[in-house]
Order: sequence, then C-alpha cells, then structure tokens
Amino acid sequence: MLSRSSQVLRSVLGRRGIASGASFKEIQQWDAEYILPLYGRVPLLFTHGEGSYLKTPEGDSYLDFMSGVAVNALGHCDKEWVQAVQEQAGKLTHISNYYHNEWGAPLAKKLVESTSFASKVFYCNSGCEANEAALKFARKHAVVVSGAVVDPHTATNTNKKTKIVAFSSSFHGRTAGALSATAKLQYRLPFEPLVHGVSFAAYNDAEAAAKLVDDECAAVIVEPVQGEGGVTPASREFLQALRALCDKHHAALIFDEVQIGLARSGKLWCHEHAGVSPDILSFAKPIAAGLPMGGVLMAPHIAKAVVAGDHGTTFGGGPLVTRAAYLVLQRLSKETFLEDVREKANYLKESLEEATAAHQASGLIQQVRGLGLLQGLVLTKPVKPVIEHSREHANVLFINAGDNVLRLAPPLTVSKSEIDEAVSAIAAALAAY
Repeated sequence: MLSRSSQVLRSVLGRRGIASGASFKEIQQWDAEYILPLYGRVPLLFTHGEGSYLKTPEGDSYLDFMSGVAVNALGHCDKEWVQAVQEQAGKLTHISNYYHNEWGAPLAKKLVESTSFASKVFYCNSGCEANEAALKFARKHAVVVSGAVVDPHTATNTNKKTKIVAFSSSFHGRTAGALSATAKLQYRLPFEPLVHGVSFAAYNDAEAAAKLVDDECAAVIVEPVQGEGGVTPASREFLQALRALCDKHHAALIFDEVQIGLARSGKLWCHEHAGVSPDILSFAKPIAAGLPMGGVLMAPHIAKAVVAGDHGTTFGGGPLVTRAAYLVLQRLSKETFLEDVREKANYLKESLEEATAAHQASGLIQQVRGLGLLQGLVLTKPVKPVIEHSREHANVLFINAGDNVLRLAPPLTVSKSEIDEAVSAIAAALAAY
C-alpha cells in the first residue's frame, strides 16, 4: 500500500504531472520574476527523461540531441547510474575535503591510469572551475621553473613568466580567469579589465602561436575541438606544434577537454587522436553524467609545483559525485563502448553529408565538421530557424555553436534509429528554410 505522502505525490502528478504542485504557467511566471534572466528559455517544461528522450508533463517526447550541452553521456535515467546515485545518496553525500571518502581516491586512480601523462587529479564542480584551476597550476609551475622569489611576508613575487596564450573563437568559461582566456568579445567586454597577461593567436595557426609563445609564457590553453566556438577540430599538426613550442619555452600545455573529452571524440581523451600529451587537462561535463563535477589531470612536474593551500574546494570530489563518476568512467572507458561511439559517429557524419548534399550544392550548407559525436553543421545563414523548426515540427532538440552552426551532441548511447530521426528533422528544417 502506498504511504500517505506517496498518494499525495501521485495525486499531484496525476493532475498536473509536475511534482512541485505548480502549474507550468506559474513556473514561467516565477522564473521571470525571481530568476536572473540569462538564458532565454524555450517555453518547454520537462519533468522526466528516458534514454535519449525528454518528456513533458503531458507525456510528449522530445529527442534530446544536445544532451544537456554534452553532459548526459549515458542518456537520461540510466538504470545503473540511478541505482548508484540512489544508494550513495542514502549513505553519505557530503563531508568536505578534510576527510577521506570511499570513492574519491579509487576514481582518482582510475582517471590517472586512463592517461599517458598524469600523476595527480584535482576535483571541482564545473568546467570553468577546472580551467581556473588549470591556469593557476600553470602559473604556479612557472614560478618554480623560473626560480622566482615569492614571499608573502614581504608581498614579493619576482615571477615574470606569467603570459597565457589562448586562441581565436575559444571558450573556456565565464568566471574571471577562464573568461580571460575566452576570445569572444561579447562575453569579455562588459567585464574588463580581466586577468592580465593573456594573448590570442589564430586557432589552427602554428606560426601565429609561435609569435606569442616565448620564455615569459606560463601556459598555452587550447581546445582540441572547439565546441562553443563552432565545432572546429584542431589539426594534428597544430597540436604537435604547440607541444614543441611549450617544450622549447618550458610552458605548460593545457588541453581543455571539458566538452570533447571522456569518449565523445571516439577515444576516451580527445588528444589521443593527435598523439600529443598535455601537461594539464581539464574535464567536466560528462564525468558524472548529470551531477555537477569537473577536474584537472596534471603531469608530475605540474603536481610537484602545487602544494597544500595553493588551491581548494568545498564541494569538489564529494562522495555522491565521485560515486557517479566512477560508474560513468567504468562505462565510457570500455573499448567496446568506444568502438560503438566511433561507429555511430561515422554513421552520423555520413548521414548528415548525404542529407545535406543538395543544400551544400545550393550554398545553404557550407560543411559538416567535428569529431566523434560532436558534429557541427555549418550554414551560410542563421541557424536559429533550423533549431526552431526541428523542435516545433519534429520534437527534436538541437543547440547552436555560434550564429550559423548547428551543434549535434547527442548522448553517447544514442541509437542509429535516433540518429535517423534527428537527421530527418534537419532535412525537413532545411527544406523549409
């Protein structure tokens, strides 16, 4: 027999399908009145999900081809993930980093051993926090490499090796340090002056980078595939050239794999495609498959430079998120899982090329580009009508990557039939353009 509270909840769900008891109209009203209006929300309310689909209170299903902006790697409500999170939530969720928990260290071991370069990991809560930490660790390493004198008692810091080199169209986050390495003026300009010492070179241009990377450079930060900046992959030659420049000038090479890392590229870590290892790697989005978590993997020489008190976090690496992340990493790192991602990625790209061939010939579509299950359809016109038509006429959800790029970032568990559904929605939207 259901408890009284369960009966009340079921009654509410039966009436409105919204557990809070509010109507959708009330939720929209309160959102407008009380939440800072940063997002331009679509007038849709989702209360639950399953696999690659999100569902409204009325039971309408939408194919989720943005997966929470490349977060829900296992789709929605994966049974193993739900069980692990429920069990851990019933035991312990937070204790701070003054004590050990039973999942943080096992996950750290698994993360470090998944790379060819790392010896330590730092946990945090998001991608921008991971990039903030990466930049701090790089500058601390520069202090050690340069032999600078740092004395808090006399407020002395003689370090001159402080430059950060980033790239055009980059996006590393919206907090002050990460924003300083983000190229888009729309994001930067209202908040300047930001962290000083950051210069930008053209992405995929090794010669341009060589003009900026010198002995005063602490770090080079780059996305192996730019997500927000247009779904643009870096060339193997470009990443190799950056590695050589950083080696020459004793600068830290930071790979931001917040969006493309952890299997989305078809390999566990995207830089494996280029055969280039970073000194520091930031990760986040899919690591806990929906719970807020990020982290930084670092090589021994970086880890050695960072000591107790240099950085920290209240919530990072707690037992709930590390339990979820341990399960996710177990799943994503299996070679059979990665092979499946690669196969579906090839199918998606081929399907997009075939479905848009006529539009490429007419000039509406410029190209299909990307890597793995992060693909971009580049239009010569604004992409917003394609997103709206797909949502309103086919119940398929996409996201943009700039004004004219359609970004496809489905769950890594997406099926070929779901890919067909998404591509059909795109074809119909383009035909109606």
